[in-house]
Amino acid sequence: MKDSQSSRQPKPGDRFFRPRRVKRFRLKRVLGVAALFSAGYGDVGSSIYYALGIVALVALGATPIVLGIAGVIYIFNALSYAEGGAMIPEGGGSAAYARLGFNDLFGFIAGWALMLSYIVTMAISAYTIPPYLAYFWPALKEPFAGTIASIGIILFLMLVNVLGVRESARLNILFIGVDIATQLGLVVMGFILLLLPNPTVLSEHMFGAGNWPSTQNLIFGIALAALCFTGVETVSQLADETRQPQRRIPQAYILMTIVVLVLFAGISLVALTAMEPQELANRWARDPVAGIANSISTVMAPEEMAAKITTEPALAIVLSWIFNGIRNALPVLVAGLAASILLTATNAGLLGISRLTYNLSSHRQLPATLSRVHHLFRTPYLAISLFSLIAILLLIPGFFSPQFFTDLGALYVFGSLLTFAMAHAAILALRVRQPDLPRPFKLSLNIKIKGRELPLTAMLGLISTFVIWLIIIVIQPNSRWAGLAWMAVGLVVYTLYQRRRRKTAAASANKPVSTD
Repeated sequence: MKDSQSSRQPKPGDRFFRPRRVKRFRLKRVLGVAALFSAGYGDVGSSIYYALGIVALVALGATPIVLGIAGVIYIFNALSYAEGGAMIPEGGGSAAYARLGFNDLFGFIAGWALMLSYIVTMAISAYTIPPYLAYFWPALKEPFAGTIASIGIILFLMLVNVLGVRESARLNILFIGVDIATQLGLVVMGFILLLLPNPTVLSEHMFGAGNWPSTQNLIFGIALAALCFTGVETVSQLADETRQPQRRIPQAYILMTIVVLVLFAGISLVALTAMEPQELANRWARDPVAGIANSISTVMAPEEMAAKITTEPALAIVLSWIFNGIRNALPVLVAGLAASILLTATNAGLLGISRLTYNLSSHRQLPATLSRVHHLFRTPYLAISLFSLIAILLLIPGFFSPQFFTDLGALYVFGSLLTFAMAHAAILALRVRQPDLPRPFKLSLNIKIKGRELPLTAMLGLISTFVIWLIIIVIQPNSRWAGLAWMAVGLVVYTLYQRRRRKTAAASANKPVSTD
């Protein structure tokens, strides 16, 4: 009874989120911090399983450095989204912030760019699952079989999400908990078995002859490292389904930031210790964490390790047996968990884009049909089905294009950097235009300009993301033309929809009123 009464109380986001048409069904608020964290980490944490290899291909020995720089930008992003999510607890993320900070058109542009990022996230995560599962079924290494499997994965997750968010959230939490423990284990074993016995190998692989990238590749590497820091939008898209979003959304962002930075720093350092950057970028490009597990298993000597711990023969035998089991099980464990976390990332992308579409259509930025909620499952089933099919279409080149994997990464960077820049700009605009809005989580380190408090982190985030996006536009023709084409299509769709809506409204206003 208490929950029923509280659900009818005004929410801080009600002043912003006023759908312009009555909906028969609304999304259920069922998610807590654990579910939010797992959805966000499922997106950002999964990227280490493929983005590390892509970044190394460009940044070579500077890979840990560019990941560190991208990590700082990620902190800026997470802080801005924490303020925005607590202030505007509705799905939409940067699209909602831009709409309220500027206007409907800016909100649509941010949302359309974000859609591109989500679709690519789904495709690239699903496409990376088969190479890890190839440890069990080698045929999945082949492009045809791997692409077929990826398409099947997206179809499976489409069904799961149509049935309901609670089921998919529980799936996320299970996978994420085991994955974090495994990655921590890899970092600890990597430092003990690889770095400590030979502390100079890391510096040799980073700064040795031929290992340092050119200036252009260093900058491009920083941009590609954005692949590793993606989950901020996923959390914000679930605001409509979060219990007490004003408090739990910032908590999820803070927890996610700490875990992500610790794990990514450790994994990247261990990877450059375990192998030269050229080997990481080529042999292990699509499954870099499997390369780490392989290196650890290779140097692991159970008898020697047991002898260093104890001189008791019986205990040494037991320890040797344990260490040998770990060495044999490690590649299997990594393969299985990599597949599970990438499955979670595909699911997180689908969760985000379906809720984003629900938000945009609710505010008449996309056709209202896309916001329709299933009468039984109470999920936006049309949006889930539509964008799952678009992600499947993106996978089709995987049957025949050898550059498919790299092209997907570049296309993701285009959409994500533009989205982050607009989110920072919107947070700053709201500080100027509506300074008295309730902000349950307010950024500190503010600079006063004409009496307005502007957060320094949002300013730095805006500058860094927009400048890197411009650089990508200049130096990467594939992502430039594909990304600009996507944005052009979106603007055409938006313009035609708004024109039709105005004509419908005008026709309705001019319709004679019956006097019967």
